[in-house]
Amino acid sequence: MTHVVAEQCVRCKFAECVTYCPVACFREGDTFLVIDPEECIDCGNCVEACPADAIYPEDELPPELRPALEWNARLAPLLPLATADLRPLAEADAWLGRPDKWGTLAGEQAPAAGRP
Repeated sequence: MTHVVAEQCVRCKFAECVTYCPVACFREGDTFLVIDPEECIDCGNCVEACPADAIYPEDELPPELRPALEWNARLAPLLPLATADLRPLAEADAWLGRPDKWGTLAGEQAPAAGRP
């Protein structure tokens, strides 16, 4: 099992989770993070650290966010390692809690049709 970064991270990328990860399993997109499921050891440290509540254990992912599982697995090998010196995006607070953020990714390693 792995942990999964879901839609709530898009346009926020607070990155506190990266600091708490003991195995460096986070990868960085322009406006989001994903977890490499091949590297995640399922420790759960990242869940409590995320101010956007964007990280879930795979088996607790709500049905409407299940596509994030594939999205993380597909994008992780394509993205660079996220480092602990990341800072939140300038617009993070404005985007925090907004719904339907998948569609805002057009042109940024976006999943097909704006959704995973």
